[in-house]
Amino acid sequence: MPFYDLKCKTCGEEFNIMAKMSDKDQNLIKCVKCGSDDLETLFKNINIVQSKKNSSSDCPNIHKCGGCCGH
Repeated sequence: MPFYDLKCKTCGEEFNIMAKMSDKDQNLIKCVKCGSDDLETLFKNINIVQSKKNSSSDCPNIHKCGGCCGH
């Protein structure tokens, strides 16, 4: 189950919650403060998991490409 950063449009409360995608799609998630289901998604954190490849040469631009260039 993914985590969602949400903001209540009724009271302004911002919170993070783990829920099923179907719960979010069907407006089954409620505000932790006022109980409203009138929520908007916030995009605060992005988590990227990348496996470390064993190679003799590291990409000199890994800070730019994230290692996707295959260098």
